[in-house]
Amino acid sequence: MSDLELSVAAKNADRLKLAPGRWLWSAALPVALVALLLGFAAVDRGVLSPANLLNIAQQASYLALFAMAQTVVILTRGFDLALGPTVSMVSVGTALAMAGATASGHGTGSVLLAGLAAGFLLGIACGLFNGVVIALLGVNPFVATLGSYNIAIGVATTLSSGRPVQGVPAPFSQIFYGGSVFGIPAAIAITVGVGAVLHWTLTRTVFGRSLYLIGTNPRAAAVAGLPVKRILIATYVLCSGLAALGAIMMTARTGSGEPNLGGALSLQAIAGAVVGGTSLAGGRGGVGTAVLGALFITILSNGMNLTRIDGYVQMVVLGAIVIVGVLLDRLRLERRQ
Repeated sequence: MSDLELSVAAKNADRLKLAPGRWLWSAALPVALVALLLGFAAVDRGVLSPANLLNIAQQASYLALFAMAQTVVILTRGFDLALGPTVSMVSVGTALAMAGATASGHGTGSVLLAGLAAGFLLGIACGLFNGVVIALLGVNPFVATLGSYNIAIGVATTLSSGRPVQGVPAPFSQIFYGGSVFGIPAAIAITVGVGAVLHWTLTRTVFGRSLYLIGTNPRAAAVAGLPVKRILIATYVLCSGLAALGAIMMTARTGSGEPNLGGALSLQAIAGAVVGGTSLAGGRGGVGTAVLGALFITILSNGMNLTRIDGYVQMVVLGAIVIVGVLLDRLRLERRQ
């Protein structure tokens, strides 16, 4: 990739900071977060309790990881509807691997390694499948990931017989959920670390800048000599790898492999990315937008739970948020043009 091409990609990556509409949205979102907290606190004072604020931070750390995963593929004009089922499949596979290793008499270290290996291999396999179908076979991301959505659900349900898989050892939960790094809960510390590495990757490496260039103009990226197909495959593998990490962390929290763990995560992760300011048109977004969006969705969900709003109504709200986010993004694009 030439210096000129890198410069073009870098400029595309910087549009998030340069566009006036985008700047206003980024400035408004933190204000909206505070307003949302205060609004729910007016209904239930427990919203602002230290215990609940810590709970919000931990919940947001999981969703932020998944929103970052979606952001990576959305940058290239794609998305991953199979993220939620992938989380469920990885959770079940991780628990089964550790239960099997324990039953075979292996030590704690080997048991943990077996679980991690199984979880990441399943996640990477799902991402590789999506990437190959989309990049090499030319299948639309919606159709491809909708297919893998059902495949992952089927695998998770078959492996677990539709029931939670027991056998997650206590040290596993202690490391990925109960532990802390310099006093910071493990889930938050892991997400911060991953976010920092991903931010550096997106803004400082050829691969990361290529994602912005592909999302902005795929044809120009191909003409410039970028291996677009290989990059797209790697992008979906990265997305599912991040989903696998999140699944492992959530499995440590629940203490079992859950075939329904993914639930509405696909929609929530997309909502987090879109609300944060990532454009579904591709080429604009980043780690910061994903984190802010995930925090907004988490506060909203937490507040709705505390105020006892029905779960189905919450799904309607999330869907509406995605639609509004897409419409706002479309308006921003039209104004720029």
